Order: sequence, then C-alpha cells, then structure tokens
Amino acid sequence: MKMLRAWVCVLTVTITATPIFCGTQTAPAVFLPGGDANTGKRLYTNYGCYQCHGYEGQGAQSTGPRLATDLIPFPEFSEYIREPRREMPPYTTKVVSDQELADIYAFLKSLPRPPDARTISLLN
Repeated sequence: MKMLRAWVCVLTVTITATPIFCGTQTAPAVFLPGGDANTGKRLYTNYGCYQCHGYEGQGAQSTGPRLATDLIPFPEFSEYIREPRREMPPYTTKVVSDQELADIYAFLKSLPRPPDARTISLLN
C-alpha cells in the first residue's frame, strides 16, 4: 500500500509539473507599442545612447555593443534596458517611457545594414 501511494504521488507531481518542464505553458502576451523612427533617433541622441553605441548603433568594443542590424526582439530589448546586467545604467519607466523605448527600437530597426566588406573596393 505504501508503494502504491508513493507511485500515485510521483505520478501526480509528474503530471502537474509536465507543462512547466515541457514548455507547454503559453507565455504572457507582450505589448509592443508602435514606434516612430524619427522620434526614436532624437531620443537616442538626447538620452546619450550614441555615447556608447555610436550614432548609427554600430557599437565599439571598448564602449558598448552593436545595436543596429541584428537587434534582439523587443521584449528582450526592453527587459535589458530596464534592468541591464553589465555596465549600462538602468533606464526605468521613470526615465524612458515604454513609448519612447518603442521609438528608439523603431529607429534602430530602421538603420540599414552596413555593406559587406568584400564589396568595398578600398578594402580589397
């Protein structure tokens, strides 16, 4: 009888925990506000993002990573801006609103990819 109770307990825990471990729970919907690239460019400059990431989001090894061209999805971008894990200061909603953040993201998304180095004659 003790063995049967133990198996029922294991089975119950397994069935209950399965959605968590198998990734079948649905993620909460993430609000992605529309952004304006022109406003975002102004905000990017006004908040001093260019000081570490460059005016075109190109980044530099000594100051900050590249932001343009291979931009992470907005939810991760927003989370990192709000609670950075490195040297960057946090930009909470008291400093940068969600709409302003969406505008900055739109600006970064609007930047063209740099040309392939093989297509630049001076480098070849």
